[in-house]
Amino acid sequence: MVHILPDQPVKGRGAASNSSGRFEPLKRMRIDDGWQTHEVDPEPKRRTRVTPETPRTIIARNTSPDVPFDRSINPYRGCEHGCVYCFARPTHAYYGLSAGLDFETELFSKPEAAALLEKEIAHPKYRCRTMALGTNTDPYQPVERRHEITRGVLKVLAASNHPFTIVTKSDLVLRDLDIIAPMAEKGLAAVGVSLTTLDGRLARTLEPRAPAPGRRLKAVAELAEARVPTVVMAAPVIPALNDMELENLLETAAGAGAFAAGISLCACRARSRRCLRNGSSTTIPTAPGASYRSSGRPGAVPFTAPNGASA
Repeated sequence: MVHILPDQPVKGRGAASNSSGRFEPLKRMRIDDGWQTHEVDPEPKRRTRVTPETPRTIIARNTSPDVPFDRSINPYRGCEHGCVYCFARPTHAYYGLSAGLDFETELFSKPEAAALLEKEIAHPKYRCRTMALGTNTDPYQPVERRHEITRGVLKVLAASNHPFTIVTKSDLVLRDLDIIAPMAEKGLAAVGVSLTTLDGRLARTLEPRAPAPGRRLKAVAELAEARVPTVVMAAPVIPALNDMELENLLETAAGAGAFAAGISLCACRARSRRCLRNGSSTTIPTAPGASYRSSGRPGAVPFTAPNGASA
């Protein structure tokens, strides 16, 4: 009799499975066919592999009414941080890859991103609006230390005084303060730092390769000290897992210098006052002692990106 083997957690990775992409004609799975006379070997350790790609354009555009920006740049595809809740995971299916371990280990880089951006914004028909970085992948994931694609993109944006916003989980963003701070002084830059939990142990489970919460709070403090408008992205808020931390997280973020917090709530079917029936997103100020009710209604103070574009 054939037995399907259960997925096993992989140390240092967020996903336990590597199931086939949704567009694949065949589905892969590990099985025990009964011929094994010893314990089945675990999955071999997976190393991160980065494959360069050569897109024709670098600016991604959208016209969605519920997305507060119309253009963005993703220097990479896939993300080594391996956050278990990442909404971008299914996009790897377009490459015939899995949304599981493949998303964290089979990465794609765009080494010509800066050159492509310079060409696109120089086009006579280009109209300048805030550029969002970090929308479908973290622009400061670990491979950025070596490739420096994000830094190249920022240099181009700064050279043309093009407004931008950044969302990241990494304190590596501090490396580029020499570019970000002068742009922020002109009112052309803002940064959002994602902080899901203050519990280091929980963070290692949810976001195994992202910097620890303490390092991210330090990044918020240094960005604020450099007078860069900084928002803490308290997302996702997961009922019964990290929702009880929210008020403490807001107070801690305010103490570090963040002027607002973006909140994203996960849907929950349980009938509980602490759970929402539908997912919701909102932005609220991080004033000391701020309280939050899970009503799903928008907060009073929206995060405003450079040039008045919401982010």
